[in-house]
Order: sequence, then structure tokens, then C-alpha cells
Amino acid sequence: MGFADLLEEVSPWLIFSVIQYDYHVSQVDHDAAVPSTPPHQVGGFGRYQWLHVTLISLPGLMLASQNLLNNFVSGTPVHHCSLPANFSLYNLSHHQLLNVFIPLDSSGNRLDRCRRYAEPQWQLLAANNSANISQLQTEECVDGWTFDHSEFQATTVSEWNLVCSLHPLKQMIQTIYMGGVLAGAIIYGGLSDRFGRRSVLIWSYLQLGIFGCSSALSPSYSAYCIFRFLSGMAVSGIILNGVSLKVEWIPTKARTLVGTLTSFFVTFGQMILAGLAYWLRDWRKLQVFVCAPHFLFFAYSWWYSESARWLVLNRRSEDALKNLHRVARINGKPEMIDKLTLEVLKSHMSKEIESSPSHISLPAHLSTFLLPIHRFSTSFAYYGLAMDLQRFGVSIYLIQIIFGAVDLPAKLLALGMLSYLGRRISQATCLFLSAIIIFANILVPTDMQAVRTTLACLGKGFTSASFTTVYLYTGELYPTLTECDSLMSFGDSRRQEVLLKVKIFQVFPALPSIVYGGAAVLAGCFACFLPETLNIPLPDTIEDVEGKWSGGVAVSILLKTQKYIKLTNKSLFCLLRSTESETWCLNNT
Repeated sequence: MGFADLLEEVSPWLIFSVIQYDYHVSQVDHDAAVPSTPPHQVGGFGRYQWLHVTLISLPGLMLASQNLLNNFVSGTPVHHCSLPANFSLYNLSHHQLLNVFIPLDSSGNRLDRCRRYAEPQWQLLAANNSANISQLQTEECVDGWTFDHSEFQATTVSEWNLVCSLHPLKQMIQTIYMGGVLAGAIIYGGLSDRFGRRSVLIWSYLQLGIFGCSSALSPSYSAYCIFRFLSGMAVSGIILNGVSLKVEWIPTKARTLVGTLTSFFVTFGQMILAGLAYWLRDWRKLQVFVCAPHFLFFAYSWWYSESARWLVLNRRSEDALKNLHRVARINGKPEMIDKLTLEVLKSHMSKEIESSPSHISLPAHLSTFLLPIHRFSTSFAYYGLAMDLQRFGVSIYLIQIIFGAVDLPAKLLALGMLSYLGRRISQATCLFLSAIIIFANILVPTDMQAVRTTLACLGKGFTSASFTTVYLYTGELYPTLTECDSLMSFGDSRRQEVLLKVKIFQVFPALPSIVYGGAAVLAGCFACFLPETLNIPLPDTIEDVEGKWSGGVAVSILLKTQKYIKLTNKSLFCLLRSTESETWCLNNT
């Protein structure tokens, strides 16, 4: 068939995609060339999308608290062994009693946190004392510990004495929580593809509200860990389905702006967490304050509309049409209600209905292989810096605010880079810069704490900008049919990173900066091999993924008769619709 015959058969309702691996699609006026899909025909980014995106993004204010909550709920106060029960019989000041009963640690600058003298060392009170302290007999804290309450009034550490030999149990809380998020990614990722994003998202809000508040009432360490595990599952359900449901109602041209701006909810959430923790200073109260708002999110989440694409893919076209009509009314586009019928919807979505995810070609497998490793490395660097704030040696509340505030300019920088340079270059640049800063921090002397903290904040800012791109990448590289599965693998890799991190740094505490910087370099290298997605339509099927990321050009034309014609050429072909007629022309550029 020649080009002339082909053009005569092309319908004005065709849907096409023109993708070339290294071609900057941003140079093409995509919205002028591509007929809009049904979700975008009902008003583009209108009133409904504003409400929808805002309401789904609001929980981000509290989700940041969930991931970083252990910094405050399980903060370790300054402590030492408790004095003997009869210490009040001694007519000595508190400072003198500490000199007699508590030795100094190996640094000689502070009291030992895990041992005390087996017998009172009265000779240490003498001004000219020359005793060899290292040879004095010590014992474990048989009477428990005394905690300083100036920074924290109460934490899980002080309540259940998670110090010294029990210190690993503090890290185990975060490990169990991340294990819950991992389990939630596996369970809710699959359930969302079966029962829909909206239903699983609504349940996740309720689950986090119930079990998050229940954890504040935990009578024991074991009960608290169980509730945190269940809370972690809910967090995964909220992230996976919230991101998916949000992206599927956003026009292509608005994805970068909306994705970056909504990430600021998480940024402000980090600063809100610092303010709440500073104000409350009690782990049970803080737990309630960061979890109770999810009952509000549950109450209004019934307003959400299910993904129209998911409904069509699951043979529920009538429900999809109702949702589209509802969105059209809210957006002030009543004329689209009559134009958008069930027949038109099925014509648009027939490709997705008939597509089968049973076979994925090598190009699709390449992205599937590279992206989880890339995300693993990115999240390792990000959470490695954000989950251990007490090691910076400054106020934990101040460093949390600084770490949150540094995300503001970082994400604005990411927005500009994503819009003009694309995803791949922006991602790699941010990761390499963060690696350079983290490695530079290794060379700074430990006594220059201000410089070390400043460099750590800069490194965290660049990894945060990269993290924003990762979420955007995941939604753009995979089709609607497998979107939650791909996001689930993102969750899997991120949780595995945290489980691994806890084990490594208990054995090699000097490795953090080397590992975080190395992870950023690894992620940056993998980012260079990911395909560019700037201004490219979302893939709806596995077939789309194969065509888009194959390295060549695949022009898929969907006719009214639901037949497919595929053209492949090294050159880029552009389909242009004439403004003076209803014909379509094919130009070789």
C-alpha cells in the first residue's frame, strides 16, 4: 500500500504516537498535533483536576511524618546508668555523685552511657587525684538508666530502655515499619490492579488512621512494632494508589509542573513534623497528631473518581463514561457530555482493551531492569541522609527543618531542569552532584560540624530533586495496566534498601558517607541509560512500551475500524492535521 492509499483510509479520529529514542520531543507542539484522549477531552487541567490533585496531595503533609517519625518517636536522649537506690544517703551534690559512680566514656568528654563503677570511687573527689580510671572495676547498669528530658520528654527508647545492649531494638522499629511498607507494596499493588486505585486508597487512609493512633496506645514494645508494621502497609497503599490515580487524570503537558509542585506537600510535611515534635516532645502525643488527620482524608476520599483508563481496561466502560461526564460537568464542559458516548470511548480505548501484558520485548525489559536498580540507589542515598539526624551533632528539630527547607530550592531547580533538559539529564546531574558533595564531606574534619552539616544538607537537596524525578519517571515509563506493579517494585527496592542499611551500619559505622555517595554515583550511571519521557504521551499498553523504548520510531495509527498500521523508519515522521480540511498528511522531516 502506498502513502496516497494510506492517507485516504486514515480517520480523523486516529490516535498515534511518534517516538524516537534520542529525539527531543519537546520541540514538537504535542498538544496541537495529538487528539486528546477521553480523560483530557473533558476539560484538560480544569477545576476538577485542581481539586483532585490537591486533595490527593494533602496526605503528603503527614506521609513525610510517617517515614521520618522514628527520628523523634525513637530518639535517644542523653542517658547514663542510674545511681544506686541509696544514693540519697550521701551528702553530696549530683555532680559529685556522678563522679563517684559513673565513669567517662572512651573519649573522656562525657559520661559512659552503659556502665558504672562497681563500687563508689571516693578518691575521685580529691583535687589531686591521680588514680588510673581505666583499671577501675565497672558493671552494667543493673538499676536501669537515667534519661535527660531536655530534648525529649518521652520516647520509645526511654520508655522501654532501648539502649546499650538493647540499642538494636530501636533500629528494629524502623526496620519493621519498612517491612510493613514492603508488604503493603506487594499486597496493595496487586489489589489495586484488581479492585481499582480508588477503593484501595480509601481503605489505606482508614487503616493508617486506625493503626497509627493505636500505636500511640501500645502497652509494650511488641505491640508497638505490630501497629507500625500495619501502618507501613497503609502508607504503601496511599503512595502507590495516590500517585497512580493522580497522574492518570493529568494532561501530558502538565505532568512535570504538577508532579513537582505536589511534591512540595511532602517538603512542607517534613517541616511540620519538626514543629510538632518540638511542641509535643512526647512520642505518644506525636504519634496521634500525625496519624489522626487520615480520618479526615478517609472522609473526603469518597469524592475521588476512579481511573477511567483502569475502568475501561477492566471492562467497565459504563462506569468510566459516568466518571468522564462527571468531570466534564465539574470542569464546565457540558457540551462534551453529548459528544463523549460509549461508542466513542470504546473506539478510543479499543487498543488498551485488546492489549495483553503477557509478552514484553527486550527494550521494555531493559527499562524494567534498570529502573528498580536506579530507584534503589537513589533512595539509599536519600533515606540514608534523612533517617539518622542525631549523628549531625546539632538540634534534631533544627536539622529536620533545614533538611525540609533545602528541598524547596532543590525542587524548584528540578522543575526548571525537568522542563528544559528532560528527565534523563536532570536525574543524572542531580545524582552526580549529590555524590560529589557527599564524598567531599568525608574529607571535612569531624570538629567542623557546621561545614559537615551544610554539605549534608546540600547533598540531601540534590537527592530530593532526584527523588521527585524518580516518581515522575515511574508513572511515565509504564502503561496504565502495569503502573501499580512498577510503583510496587519502586516500593520494594526502597524498603529493601532500608533493611540492608540497618544491618550494614551496625557492623561498619564509618561507612555511611562512602555508601551514600557510591549509591548516588550508581544511580546516576543507570539514569544515563533510561529513555527520555519529556512531553511524551503516557503509554497505555505493553505494546506502547515496546514501541516507544525500542530505540527506533513506531507510528501507531488507530482507525475507526480498529485496525492497526505500523510504520518504522530511522527518520522521524510527523503526523500533521490540516487546519483547512479533515484530511491527515504524513511528512518526512
